[in-house]
Amino acid sequence: MATRLERAVEIATKAHEGQLRKSGEPYIVHPKAVMKILQDWGMDEDTIIAGVLHDTVEDTDLKLEDIKNEFGESVAFLVDGVTKLGKAREGMRDIDTYLPQTKDNMLRLFVATGSDIRVLIIKLADRLHNLRTLSALPPDKQKKIAKESLEVFAPLADRLNMGRLRVEMSDISFSYVDPKRYEELKNLIEEKNRSGAKTMKKITDEVEARLKEEKIKAEISGRVKSVYSLHRKLAKHGQNINEIYDLTALRIIVEDITTCYLVLGIIHSMYMPMNGRIKDYIAMPKQNGYQSIHTTVITKDKRIIEFQIRTKEMHEYAERGLAASFYYNEQKLTESYKTGKIQHLPTNLLWIMELQQAAAQLKEGKKVDTKKLRLNLFAEKIFLYTPKGDIIDLPKGSLPLDFAYRLHSEIGGHVTGVKINGKMANLNTQLQHGDVVEILTSKEQTAKAGWFDKIFTSHARQKLKQQLGGVMDSIPKMAPPKKK
Repeated sequence: MATRLERAVEIATKAHEGQLRKSGEPYIVHPKAVMKILQDWGMDEDTIIAGVLHDTVEDTDLKLEDIKNEFGESVAFLVDGVTKLGKAREGMRDIDTYLPQTKDNMLRLFVATGSDIRVLIIKLADRLHNLRTLSALPPDKQKKIAKESLEVFAPLADRLNMGRLRVEMSDISFSYVDPKRYEELKNLIEEKNRSGAKTMKKITDEVEARLKEEKIKAEISGRVKSVYSLHRKLAKHGQNINEIYDLTALRIIVEDITTCYLVLGIIHSMYMPMNGRIKDYIAMPKQNGYQSIHTTVITKDKRIIEFQIRTKEMHEYAERGLAASFYYNEQKLTESYKTGKIQHLPTNLLWIMELQQAAAQLKEGKKVDTKKLRLNLFAEKIFLYTPKGDIIDLPKGSLPLDFAYRLHSEIGGHVTGVKINGKMANLNTQLQHGDVVEILTSKEQTAKAGWFDKIFTSHARQKLKQQLGGVMDSIPKMAPPKKK
């Protein structure tokens, strides 16, 4: 008896029969390639099946109801989402006309997939295979699709911390957008790698021997900077290649966080660390949830080398991002899509909840404040600490009540005051990166409508609205936060 996935391939093959791609290949080659990509990312079976069927409703006689009857409501929902996402992008086909509003259009894509983020993951797999086969299209379409991928889809992959995908998308796209510059930088990277190969081998052997001596289990591998990443970094450094210290790096993967810091100490005992070049993304993760320790050192023969130290789980997340998170949190995410609520997710996934809320409001015909939503999705993040050392990330400009509501709505609704770095502070105080924030509460305190001018994030505003209930008609507009 055929498995569900085999049945999906069979149905898609029949539906797309007679259809050809621009390369002349049977069209089914594309859905099967999308299926393989989703399998490589470790996605769940429903997502993979939806990947096989993602073009059937739009491009064949197959009906959504047929998919629902054969594979269930979840698969039909995902296929419908991909179809609707294609329609949401109508009117933004010409990248040159919407580049100034790139974030608005990225937002539209996010909101369109807010009901189930797996829709976006399918779309990214679809776009990746289209980029891999871009050579079959005429030059004008090649450049158009490449430019859109570089300006919209690669940043989306980055927002989801899908590092491997971001790199491949960016480099393929850049090779079509500016082929001359691409080849120039590609050759430069290859030349630098050849000249530094012996040094990298020597350092790798030294570090491996020392870690073995210390009885530390570790995997060490080289990481070469991507062409597009180098292009962007050179632009920041006046095209001076000598100021790019992470052209090549050694990545050390260990079993736990404690060992990460132990290895950092060992590396610094072997080589001289460069001043200001130690970045602890474990204690303070990047906005997209990326975690690792980066340190740049000077070897005894005056070579400059970057090390990246992380756990296996951190490495998996750095490579596959949200796809890995979905794999680890599949049950929580699946349940949340059914209920329309996301709870107890890793901090870096909480923004999905705002997308779901926005998608639900749009579905009900309500207006969505895209300015505030865009602010929370794309604003620069700050990382804050609770007195116990837990890390909370919020958009830059957030206030103590935003912090309180991020901790828990019950805490937010009973705030009486705040201590910032051990000192009493006003609720209008703008929080700064690295602050230790202690929220003071009382059971007697209740939420107040006047708090709206002391709130910055839409998440906190939503929670306060729920607590206030019937007094919402008199809500004041959000005032700009006061600075310290």
